[in-house]
Amino acid sequence: MGTDAAWVLHVDLDQFVAAVEVLRRPELAGRQVVVGGRGDPTERGVVSTASYEAREHGVRSGMPLRIAARKLPDAVFLPVDAPEYEAVSERVMATLRSLDVVVEVLGWDEAFLGARTDDPEALARRAQEAVLRETRLHCSVGIGDNKVRAKIATEFGKPAGVFRLTAENWFDVMGDRPTIDLWGVGTKVSKRLAALGIGSVRELADAAVEPLVAEFGPRMGAWYHELGQGLGPATVDDSPWVPRGHSRETTFQHNLTTPQQVRDAVLALARDVVQDTAQAGRPVVRVALKVRYAPFVTTTMSRKLPAPTTDAATVVEAAAALAEKIEDREVRLLGVRAEMAPPGDADPAERTPVRGRI
Repeated sequence: MGTDAAWVLHVDLDQFVAAVEVLRRPELAGRQVVVGGRGDPTERGVVSTASYEAREHGVRSGMPLRIAARKLPDAVFLPVDAPEYEAVSERVMATLRSLDVVVEVLGWDEAFLGARTDDPEALARRAQEAVLRETRLHCSVGIGDNKVRAKIATEFGKPAGVFRLTAENWFDVMGDRPTIDLWGVGTKVSKRLAALGIGSVRELADAAVEPLVAEFGPRMGAWYHELGQGLGPATVDDSPWVPRGHSRETTFQHNLTTPQQVRDAVLALARDVVQDTAQAGRPVVRVALKVRYAPFVTTTMSRKLPAPTTDAATVVEAAAALAEKIEDREVRLLGVRAEMAPPGDADPAERTPVRGRI
């Protein structure tokens, strides 16, 4: 085909967490497996992942475990084992790096690969074979001329397949699909787009920019317009992932019912977060609080600190001040997050690109 072209490949491990659990318990192969919380569907918690057999019955990540149990009374429920998933993920990423490609890790179960080749499908198959040989895990690979198209292409390759999506076939494949099928467009955004008369990817690409900017702001409005055309960055960055913040959250088995209970819980979470940021050695620039009221209404609030700080008391006090804004209602979940200044001499207002789970 002549000179090698630059390609972006998106590698996504199929049902990763469930697959890791099946490797440890071969008798679970083909069963409905749900992983989440402490593995007890009578407790509060949400689904982290589910096997394909469970997904066929509507069980999805983020679903309360109790609802999953109602849908799947015969499913096997298992607790989350993050250290094991981290260890297996590291083996996968090391295997991908051995292919002499640039690897940008996105999380436990996915990564972008950057390479120059005249046969990206052959490279995708090499990646699948290497991962299967080294870890016994299957993966799907999306091929694109940028990250957006590679990421979306993976969904057409699942499970364990390969699919190419480029400018050449973008509208043939995506044009008539709903906007929610785009990477980065969720339920809320797709509804706001529908209110503008935009239901499909092609309609988003053909829309005037001005209404999108009016609805979403200058940055996001322009970005959604480009997304409809499949445009996006094409550079794969293998620099080490640097977390931009640390979070702690707790789902309470019994609702918190008094302001004092809520305040005590927020302070405890804030102190844990302070310890996490201290280990990172970077100052905190913003504190955020997540609250989920009973039965299931979630809200977030945040406060920018007067100046970047490593003072634990200042961070905890900021969290306590946010706690004062919590409504006098029963609370089922609380989370505290501290955003940190980027490493080095970068402006604290800038944000390090997010990769992985934080």
